[in-house]
Amino acid sequence: MEPTHRFVETNGVRLHVAEQGEGYPVVFCHGFPHGWFVWHRQLAAVAAAGYRAIAPDLRGYGRTESPEGVEAHTNRAVIGDLLGLLDDIGAERAVFVGLDFGAQLVWELALRAPERVGAVFVLNNPFAPRPPKPPSAFWTKAAERHFLHLSYFQTPGVADAELAARPREFLARVFYALSGDYHYLDTWKNPPGLGYLDVLPEAPALPWSWLTEGEFGVLAEEFEQTGFTGGLTWYRALDRNWELTADLPTTVSVPTYFLYGENDPDMEGFSGRDPLATLRAHVPDLRAVEKVAGAGHLVQLERTGAVNDFLTTHLDRLGVRAAAS
Repeated sequence: MEPTHRFVETNGVRLHVAEQGEGYPVVFCHGFPHGWFVWHRQLAAVAAAGYRAIAPDLRGYGRTESPEGVEAHTNRAVIGDLLGLLDDIGAERAVFVGLDFGAQLVWELALRAPERVGAVFVLNNPFAPRPPKPPSAFWTKAAERHFLHLSYFQTPGVADAELAARPREFLARVFYALSGDYHYLDTWKNPPGLGYLDVLPEAPALPWSWLTEGEFGVLAEEFEQTGFTGGLTWYRALDRNWELTADLPTTVSVPTYFLYGENDPDMEGFSGRDPLATLRAHVPDLRAVEKVAGAGHLVQLERTGAVNDFLTTHLDRLGVRAAAS
């Protein structure tokens, strides 16, 4: 089987989705700089296990429309897209899988619309309660001491131009830097005022043990067409997301499964001092936590077998396939 592709008109945007299989829907939400294809190995495995696997290009990415402005790229806006997608397929609820920005998205979806969420499976980005200050209050201070991409990405046009000028080089460098083969936080050893390509390591030639030249080409070709502004606007919406979540619950009530790479930089540097303790304190229906040895941020590509086994095993235990049939 290969995924089929179509477009869904939802929430004011034309959303591109890749789909594979039939049955209870499992929706995969990517991060930056990704697209639907970063989940293609999981689509095949989840479809073979008896589910309808769906991976959209989230707004701002790939073949999905990219509205202008921060307000159009908040989690609240994208959640509207996802709920419209469920309506389009006639599904009362779905399981949602998220990584990176996609993880933040599905956590907030579980707070905003728990009645539409059968469960969440999150990779590498644990839930944490809303901080007392907006995110920029933390990264601005850190960026005075060292390079920090969160701060560098905030000025419209700057990172957009740098990354669009050398998209394949950037993608190779950032994928390698985020993997378990490199220590991403070494980028913090560089002073502020540099560009992202100035601080990222040189990437070894493809293929890598976990990524083929062909797979990399599919991912790169999308950004060669679109540039990176859509994805970068998600970073510029982080403070607005904080503003929009003031009245949301502080705990996630839906069934939750969490998997992380042993060498993931978000777990090490961006998720607090004890991210697993925080996760357990705020997610009462946390049903599984699994660490994948040696893996970094793109764990679904770096350790595909472990991630696919985690997904299919716990989907079956969740019992949604039987309920759907």
